[in-house]
Amino acid sequence: MSLESRFKSDLEKEKKLTPLLDSYYKSKLKQYSFVRVSDLKQQHKGIDLLFKHKEKIASFYIDEKAQLDYINEDLPTFAFELSYLKNGKEKEGWLFDKKKKTEFYSLITAIYSDEPSSYTSCKITLVNRVKLLAFLNKRGLDKNNIVVKPKQHGKHIINGLREKDEGYLYFSKTNKAEQPINLILRLDFLIRNGLAKRLV
Repeated sequence: MSLESRFKSDLEKEKKLTPLLDSYYKSKLKQYSFVRVSDLKQQHKGIDLLFKHKEKIASFYIDEKAQLDYINEDLPTFAFELSYLKNGKEKEGWLFDKKKKTEFYSLITAIYSDEPSSYTSCKITLVNRVKLLAFLNKRGLDKNNIVVKPKQHGKHIINGLREKDEGYLYFSKTNKAEQPINLILRLDFLIRNGLAKRLV
């Protein structure tokens, strides 16, 4: 599958997933209203949703990230993008990108589907991006010292994280054209350290 056709396929999956996500946001975040952002410039800045508090003057920029490659699977981890290739050139991933205005990630996992055209359930974990970046920085994991391109495809242990119960690096050299380098973090590790909350 080409990069363009893969992108279109992911967009179709996202559209089909949206009604389920919206129903969860409405039922679980009753103190907030939300607006889906359709402006491409805003989306490129990491804003898919705007959560607005109904009583306080507060709003938050949300970037939705869904594990659409793992339908009917419940993975304990999530991939945070550090870098990727575009037209043969290395680009910065969304985690450390200062141009992104994201305040929270809405991580969608355990997406289940009875039929190809509809999704029946999923899990949503809200991650505070500012807290996450500060936590990683305290562990010595920042933009300058974490993104070292591995030579071999697969999992790589990094200083600052315990592989079994916290996280590791993963270099997808062979199975994706973008060859992403991702920081793989366990969801329960994020929740345990006050960086995330399970919404559903």
